[in-house]
Amino acid sequence: MKRVLIVHAHPEPRSFTSSMKGEATRVFEALGCEVRVSDLYAKQFNPVASAADFAGAEGRDYLVYAKEQRAAYAGGTLADDIKEEVESVLWADLVVLNFPIFWFSVPAIMKGWIDRVFLSGPFYGGLRFYDKGGLTGKRAWITTTLGGQPHMFGERAVHGQIELMLSHLIRGTLGYVGFTVLEPFFGYHVPYISEDDRIALLARFRNAVQQWERREVLEMPSLDNFDQRLYPLSSLQTS
Repeated sequence: MKRVLIVHAHPEPRSFTSSMKGEATRVFEALGCEVRVSDLYAKQFNPVASAADFAGAEGRDYLVYAKEQRAAYAGGTLADDIKEEVESVLWADLVVLNFPIFWFSVPAIMKGWIDRVFLSGPFYGGLRFYDKGGLTGKRAWITTTLGGQPHMFGERAVHGQIELMLSHLIRGTLGYVGFTVLEPFFGYHVPYISEDDRIALLARFRNAVQQWERREVLEMPSLDNFDQRLYPLSSLQTS
């Protein structure tokens, strides 16, 4: 049985993005998956990283957040809300990030979830990233909505390539910690389309969820192609 964590971030529970969360939950369960949902706005998740995330760190003169993450995870002194989310990520075979695109990025509450939950130590550290990262063997999938239309995105389009727009998330976050990243699902122009188009888009999303295990995988670096100082081996061989 596959285990799926859906991390959902939308402030309106009646939104189309929230409908995607509900539809994904139903379809994954129908496929026989075990599903957990972390609805960040509903649980009022605190997105602000601080010394309060670690027992005993609040009185320190200088906070090194990644160092405190490692110590608190090893010592079992993480804040309870972080513990809950970390446990769910480590439990899951597939992590789905479901959100509307805000300013070419994720909503602040999801960025804060990443900041507080993606721990130095169990998730990454040293040369443990990309295909050597702590979450290798797990898959991640971005399912998102936006106001823009498809023709606005592309190599020569007004906004450029949407995958590059989200590279901080696709490569710099999910790929970095070792996830195998599936091709994202984009729901374009959602606030402005007709009801019939919304129904058709939700049906297309439902089909994508049903076929998730056959979805294309995005290419990520392999550390086997770099030396210990992270110089590309091919450039060393040809210089």
